[in-house]
Amino acid sequence: MEIQVRKNILGENDRMAAENRAMFADNGVYVINLMGSPGSGKTSVLEKTMEKLKGELRMAVIEGDLFTSKDADRIAKHDVPVIQINTSGGCHLDAAMVQKVARKMDLAALDLLIVENVGNLVCPAEFDVGEDDKGVVLSVTEGDDKPLKYPLIFKESAVAILNKVDILPYCNFDMESAREDISALHPGMTILETSCTTGQGIEPWCEWLRQRVEEKQNR
Repeated sequence: MEIQVRKNILGENDRMAAENRAMFADNGVYVINLMGSPGSGKTSVLEKTMEKLKGELRMAVIEGDLFTSKDADRIAKHDVPVIQINTSGGCHLDAAMVQKVARKMDLAALDLLIVENVGNLVCPAEFDVGEDDKGVVLSVTEGDDKPLKYPLIFKESAVAILNKVDILPYCNFDMESAREDISALHPGMTILETSCTTGQGIEPWCEWLRQRVEEKQNR
């Protein structure tokens, strides 16, 4: 019985995700669902993204958190449209939540919509919200064992951002091992090393986004 309930919940979510995907496609907007642990640096990566691509791409952000609008407030300072979703304890965003706020957006005026999911390495990977791609941010402070301990999020993501590499010398993080494990879980996956403090890797990340946006608009 528990399995049947789970299937019903995911089935309804997938139905609404398909509606979202069609809505985004109709408006030619590329959507990425950015996931990762609390403190991995997802919002900092987004801030650097806004700084780099503002004026080049028309962007908006959907912020997911259990409580508060702290991350949305940070994004808003970059003069980019942002809507906060508070799950009030829920560990992930789902397609219905995203659909509700996306319908309030002028999607036709966007090239890129970034959904920053609730900080979690488990649940967000299981729920399709209608995105074109999923991405995962992993901080070197979290340990190089995380890809094998939480494989689904790496299998589902098109890009892995290994963040905070400026403090790599002070962490017990084996970069080569992490990259090998991620590649074993998802062969051919794009893996980027970034630092929001020094700016390392931000341009390759933004170029990856540019290419995805261009591909979506040329479909």
